[in-house]
Amino acid sequence: MGILRKTKSITLILNEFTSETIAIPVTDLINRLSLKINKSTVYRVLEKLEDDGTLYSFNAANGTKYYAKCRCRSKQNITHIHPHFECTGCGKIDCLSMKVEIPIIPDRDILSSQFLFLGRCEYCSA
Repeated sequence: MGILRKTKSITLILNEFTSETIAIPVTDLINRLSLKINKSTVYRVLEKLEDDGTLYSFNAANGTKYYAKCRCRSKQNITHIHPHFECTGCGKIDCLSMKVEIPIIPDRDILSSQFLFLGRCEYCSA
């Protein structure tokens, strides 16, 4: 369904992604905004923003759901698929600007896919 109008809650959540260049765990968003909006509102708004194509989500290696506003994503290219890199040292997760080809699988309709590379970032491997 997506966003119908820009409420205070939507603005608060979108502001969290203006200053961030990395993906944010949903638990961090809930903690950051706990004094302004409740947990269920955070989840509901994130779902709407994802439906709208403003944000997207993926799961980290430990199962935590992350949200990001990828700079390479557009409303015209809502099914754009790209991999992420999770640092096993510091836990930072980045969008990788590389194209990933999804194979065509006979008799299957792929709705989504996740690519997560695990390793050490430039700071942790130095």
